[in-house]
Amino acid sequence: MTDPQPQRVQDKLALLLALVPYLLDNDGVTVQQAAAQFDVPPQRVRDAVMLIAVSGVPGESRQYQPNDLFDIDWDAYESEDRIQLTHQVAIDEAPRFSAREAAALIAALQYLSALPENADRAALATLTAKLTRGASTPPSALAVDSAGDPPALPLIREALQAGAVLRFQYLNGRDEREERVVEPLRVESVDDSWYLRAWDQTRAALRTFRLDRMQRVRLDPDTAAVRPDDVVLPERIFTPSRDDLTVVVDLARAAVPLLADYLGDRPVLEPSPDGADRTRTRLRIAHLHGLKRLVAGRAGLIRVVEPEDARRAVADWAAEAAAQYRD
Repeated sequence: MTDPQPQRVQDKLALLLALVPYLLDNDGVTVQQAAAQFDVPPQRVRDAVMLIAVSGVPGESRQYQPNDLFDIDWDAYESEDRIQLTHQVAIDEAPRFSAREAAALIAALQYLSALPENADRAALATLTAKLTRGASTPPSALAVDSAGDPPALPLIREALQAGAVLRFQYLNGRDEREERVVEPLRVESVDDSWYLRAWDQTRAALRTFRLDRMQRVRLDPDTAAVRPDDVVLPERIFTPSRDDLTVVVDLARAAVPLLADYLGDRPVLEPSPDGADRTRTRLRIAHLHGLKRLVAGRAGLIRVVEPEDARRAVADWAAEAAAQYRD
């Protein structure tokens, strides 16, 4: 690769800032490998290496001593064109995560790695390794407990990886049990619930299913996939359906972003008689069971206005829960 233009100062600085961490993470790379990594001519890498070798932090005397500068294995560099840092300056003095902070972040990464859409992601594994190395002391070994996952989750993940069709009994929003045949597209968790997003062969449309309302889940190898090639899975997990219920609610204005999946792209927000810090709007929900969980999960932020059966369902559910605490 030729270098058609002189290197600008900001480009040189950007290469230096990126090259040092790269060399620390990839011990003993060649000049050609580093040049390919940053898409620059090999000569630019050589120039950067020479600049690194005269860079450092002066000591208490304000004079640069040998241990105050970066150093490389010059024999390997001159004979094999290989860059290997043998001394680094100030890198270890950067602020580090405590062992507890690193352990918490690693636990979160383990949880993300367990989700099907993030499975086998090299970036997550690399970040976990960096957190382990970068902690002030080695973080405690831990694992994310998945005992509370739905029983059907492993089979659904298997169907996702194999591109297989699933058949199961589903309790719909009208508390009616019906058989569904679907092609799984994604499984994800929202708050404490798991959802399967799939092409429903029975409805010939995209549908979202709660895993705790699915029973007798099984693979159906005899049913072929029929999903159209142009199906696009929306980013929002909750998509409108003709069977949805419309519920009028008063809610705190600060809670509006929390209900984005239920409000749609253009929510209609009206003044609320409950005060200026609240608004009245309409939600579309699949069933009253979901409404009860939605209101309970945001206690004090949402008040159901109508229809009456929705108000009664939420009130009865709350009264039953309160009675258990009294007992």
